[in-house]
Amino acid sequence: MANFVRVVTQLQAERGRLEQDLRKLVQAITALTGSTVNSTVRGRSSRVSGTRSRLSAAARERIAAAQRARWAKVRATTKAQKPKRTLSSAARNRIAAAQRARWAKVRQQKLRKEPASQQKKAA
Repeated sequence: MANFVRVVTQLQAERGRLEQDLRKLVQAITALTGSTVNSTVRGRSSRVSGTRSRLSAAARERIAAAQRARWAKVRATTKAQKPKRTLSSAARNRIAAAQRARWAKVRQQKLRKEPASQQKKAA
């Protein structure tokens, strides 16, 4: 029985030490984030407390208009910087001919491989 009491006493001491460590962690988090955090003691979960501030409709519209103006400025500068590149018809024809030649080569290799595979299936 004395052994049981000693174990309970040690567990209570450990709980006290952990609560103290938790308080230090909460203080560190509060110092770093600048917000208050409810302490976690005896089963309570910690969470950032406080309420969110509400913006008026006019304020939201001003912010949205400013953001739209920023994006319009970005789009205007990117379009002005990049001239549209086009290929000449001769270049397009050369590319198309090269691609047709590649596919013809692939088809030829495929035809060469098929008879061998069909022979294996027949045997």
